[in-house]
Amino acid sequence: MSRRRSGGRLLALSVVLLAAAAGAESGEGLDDDWGDDWNGGSEALVWTGFLELAGGVRVDGAEPTRATLAELRGRAETEWAADRWTASLKADAFRDEALNATELELRELAVQFPLGSALDVKVGRQVLTWGTGDLLFLNDLFPKDFESFFAGRDDEYLKAPSTAVRVTAYTDLVNIDLVWTPEFAPDTYLDGERFSFWNPAAGAIEVLDPPLSVARPEGLDSGEVALRLFRRVRSTELALYAYHGYFKQPTAVNRRGRATFAPMQSAGLSVRRPFGAGILSAEGSWYESRDDGNGDDPNVPNSQGRWLLGYERELIPNLTGAVQYYGEHLHNRAALRAELPDPSRAPDRWRSLLTLRLSYRALRDNLTLGLFTFYSPSDDDYHLRPTASYRFSDAWQLSGGANLFGGSRSHTQFGQLEDNNNVYLRLRHYY
Repeated sequence: MSRRRSGGRLLALSVVLLAAAAGAESGEGLDDDWGDDWNGGSEALVWTGFLELAGGVRVDGAEPTRATLAELRGRAETEWAADRWTASLKADAFRDEALNATELELRELAVQFPLGSALDVKVGRQVLTWGTGDLLFLNDLFPKDFESFFAGRDDEYLKAPSTAVRVTAYTDLVNIDLVWTPEFAPDTYLDGERFSFWNPAAGAIEVLDPPLSVARPEGLDSGEVALRLFRRVRSTELALYAYHGYFKQPTAVNRRGRATFAPMQSAGLSVRRPFGAGILSAEGSWYESRDDGNGDDPNVPNSQGRWLLGYERELIPNLTGAVQYYGEHLHNRAALRAELPDPSRAPDRWRSLLTLRLSYRALRDNLTLGLFTFYSPSDDDYHLRPTASYRFSDAWQLSGGANLFGGSRSHTQFGQLEDNNNVYLRLRHYY
């Protein structure tokens, strides 16, 4: 559904969803006959979810908007189980005042069922994830919502939903996950509407009105296929990955000069196992740019090698720490640099990124304090994410934090965002 769709029909859907949430909380408004029809004549559907009020403001300046987050959100979810089928629904209705938009987002609307004794199938709208990275994604090429991540929404919203068919096979030798997404599902990328960003076409950080328009692959020939082979050997988790589709960000330029998504395929592996007092993980992948094997086309991303090492353990009681080292190697950089109008803006051959996560729980786990930092020695830029959350009861939770960016160059991943520093607060009521 469009990011900015608004109007009477969508507003009506939002009102209905919020009314259903209120009815579920009070135990009223669900007719017994409705429940009988959907649950084999036993009992009404059980609805859960939350209502949330969230606000965030830009620390420096007011462009493109002073408010980076200003929304009222309602979540409703339920599940219906038959003898061999399970249907699930998870939907959000929200009013986004920062972009003057009202939306209904289906996070999940899927049916899951077995085929024989060794196959599970899930069809429909769903959030998919795999890999070992903590807020870093190598072989997980399912869509991400970076705008939500930078605005201060719950980390859940970093993982965007897609409409897909997932088949999982279990064998004695290896387990298999196969995911087919019939139509390409890109990341929600920065487009100059909520956050200013580096626009390569202009060679500057810009706010765009209207927002960035991209040429997106469409139709059944734009589909994606992802494969994972995984198994556990004693205490070690092993996995192999493959993907055929597109780069998830619009980092290519077509013949008409519009940003677009370049075709790519990838292969990778991961391992996770106990080590000492913690958990050690490693992951690697190779991204093959299908339209630029020689790496000399400045309008198409080059092929890349990517790798990740991570370690997590409890440092002292209630304090957990985790570190990651992430690296990239750009294939055929020399050929790319020779074709660029401004070779000084060529990406580095080697890129490195370090992350640190600290999480402290207190007051019987009702208070959680956290810090997540990204720092790139090669790009000389950073992203700091301090957070705090307090649960007053089973029903009420208050969360807050900040997104702080900086860097020495305006075209790097976090350097381009240094004018988008923001603080945010969220109040959530569960039912």
